[in-house]
This record gives sequence, C-alpha cells and structure tokens, in this order.
Amino acid sequence: MLDMGQDRPIDGSGAPGADDTRVEVQPPAQWVLDLIEASPIASVVSDPRLADNPLIAINQAFTDLTGYSEEECVGRNCRFLAGSGTEPWLTDKIRQGVREHKPVLVEILNYKKDGTPFRNAVLVAPIYDDDDELLYFLGSQVEVDDDQPNMGMARRERAAEMLKTLSPRQLEVTTLVASGLRNKEVAARLGLSEKTVKMHRGLVMEKLNLKTSADLVRIAVEAGI
Repeated sequence: MLDMGQDRPIDGSGAPGADDTRVEVQPPAQWVLDLIEASPIASVVSDPRLADNPLIAINQAFTDLTGYSEEECVGRNCRFLAGSGTEPWLTDKIRQGVREHKPVLVEILNYKKDGTPFRNAVLVAPIYDDDDELLYFLGSQVEVDDDQPNMGMARRERAAEMLKTLSPRQLEVTTLVASGLRNKEVAARLGLSEKTVKMHRGLVMEKLNLKTSADLVRIAVEAGI
C-alpha cells in the first residue's frame, strides 16, 4: 500500500527510510487495534484527519511482510513502500479511492525494507463513525507470486464463493460493513437493533472462518461488493 494522503510526489528510491516525513500520532482506541491485530493478513490503519494521512496502527503480519517495525511506520504515510518501479497509474487509482472515500483494490509493485520488490494486492477502504463521518482508512496487503499471474482472479473467485454461503440478511450486513459503516449506522440503514447487527456479524465471521473485521472487509471487496 502507498500514498494514502495528499497528491505528493513519491520518493521512488525503494530504499529503507525513503520519505521519512513523520507526524506525531496518539495511540489509537482499542477497537481500532482490534480491527487488525489478530488478522493473518498484513494490515494497517491510517488517520486522514491528520496531516498526510499517517499510519496509526500496523499488525505483526505487516511487519513480517515488509520488514518494517511499528516504530518505523507509525506517524508516516504508507508511501514508503513505493519505489522506482511502482506504477504511477495504480498509485493514482489508490489516491482517487482515498479522495472519494471508496474502497479500492489494486495489484501494485511495492518494496520491502531491504529493497526487495514484490507484487502487492492492496486494499484501501474507509471506516466511518456512527454519524457517518470518515474516521480512518483500513489498508491490507497480500503478496502476489509473479509465478501465479491469475492469483488475483483466484482470490476474487474464492471470495465470491464464500459470500454465496451467506443468508440475504448476512450479505446486507456484510455489504454495509465493507463500505466502512459501524454497527450503529448499519442498524439504522437496515432498521435493525445494534444487537441484531452484532449477531449477524458474528455469524458471518464464524461461517467464513475470519478473525477480524479487516479480513471481512477484504473478502467483501475482493468479491466485488
């Protein structure tokens, strides 16, 4: 993932520490950490209300994938994953999704801390508060093997098949969760109680064998909803 902030130039070096612009951030609330901590998928959360949309949380899977520690990431825009081979048209697609507050999924060339390039299936999705105001962006990354050029399509097909197992109500809840809404707003949109929404979310997570809300959002976006 990269450049979830303003339309600033990308450093392009792909070297560790490139574009070390950093802002001070406050520790996020526990519910924000809960979005990503247990996920086996590399995931981050950024705060668009702060200058340059810096990362405020990353999980261990992100460190394992990229080689960057939490201390090296928090307070920085995720553009440090960009490098000389990063496709600018895909960067623009991510920026457009951020500007329009819409989920976006692209496969883009990124770089690990040691300079190793990798094909990255990047998801960026908004997260709203109960008053429908933008709070954060959720980002997740999956390394795509160059020897498996159809891996992205295979993931999309798998995600679509997984969602076919859901009931119509569960699919409605999943669709609204994937759009970034929290339980209160989902309940209001569907005319349900928050308790019922939480029940449906729990059933969906159990049925799809998912650990975190970040994983649920990723599956939904990969499936095209």
